[in-house]
Amino acid sequence: MSERKRQRTRLVTKDGRCNIEYGNIKYSTHIAFLIDFWTTFVEIRWRFVLFFFIASFTLSWFIFGLLWYWIARAFLYSLETQTTIGYGGRAITAECPAALALIIIQSLLGAIINCFMCGIILSKISLPKKRAKTITFSEMAVISPRNGSLCLSIRVANLRKTLMIGSQIYGKLLRTTTTPDGETIIMDQVNVDFLVDGGKDNLFFVTPLTLHHIIDKSSPFFDMAVDTLHEKEFELVVFLDGTAESTSSSCQVRTSFIPQEIMWGYNFLPIISKSKEGKYRVDFSNFSKLVPVATAHCAYCYHNIKGSHLHSREGHDNPGFEVIEIDNPPNVINM
Repeated sequence: MSERKRQRTRLVTKDGRCNIEYGNIKYSTHIAFLIDFWTTFVEIRWRFVLFFFIASFTLSWFIFGLLWYWIARAFLYSLETQTTIGYGGRAITAECPAALALIIIQSLLGAIINCFMCGIILSKISLPKKRAKTITFSEMAVISPRNGSLCLSIRVANLRKTLMIGSQIYGKLLRTTTTPDGETIIMDQVNVDFLVDGGKDNLFFVTPLTLHHIIDKSSPFFDMAVDTLHEKEFELVVFLDGTAESTSSSCQVRTSFIPQEIMWGYNFLPIISKSKEGKYRVDFSNFSKLVPVATAHCAYCYHNIKGSHLHSREGHDNPGFEVIEIDNPPNVINM
């Protein structure tokens, strides 16, 4: 039950979809969706696109069929006119001006429908979100020492050989907080900076990268420890923005990690090696595999107690904290 509850409360799924619903939207907002009909058609599901594709042609043939029938023609003649497949033994003559006007209108409308539906289908096929499917994140995040700092690390890989140009990585920590004024803020967003060895901007995304967030005093993870991490309620959403080299289209890839998906005292197995022929090889079988490493009990221990990185589970008392007794106020009811 607790696992199902965590899945329901996740804002961003592992594949990047946002788990949110909108309610009580004003009627005028629905009209805005109709005015921006191009974006609406591009974003709807394929089943509805195919339905509108078939319905638009069928309905236009039927309407013009009624008009042709009104001037002594039929539905078949309407279909043959719009699809330009020929009339056989039938043809328009100058003796019927209404037929001449109707054939011009139907031909123009048929061309507009063709252009619109072809544009919709082409736009849906070339959506950058499809490119995002070939960029994957590790299932787990890890916390371990790295280069003299305690870091939260995530692994990301580009499954295509074409590069993502101008890639940038950043994160948001979503949690419920209470202000000093007593206001409760649901999904309060805190910036979480990530970097690789070469920096955090313009990543050279030719091989899988390990992204690091340094847990210092300014980090929202500084007050967490190995025995309290999984008891926290938050969601770490990670974003990767970039431009596809082959199509020049911008795309965003995102995923999220809840406390149960962050492993304290672990590190990723290496996946890049060099063959005898001088080629670099990436072993994706180890992409999400973890190995335990000696890690401090908490960030405070790591930064303030010498040798604490050698202890993986034991903590140390923080002299900055004082144990005091607090009496229950008269209005508080013990549960």
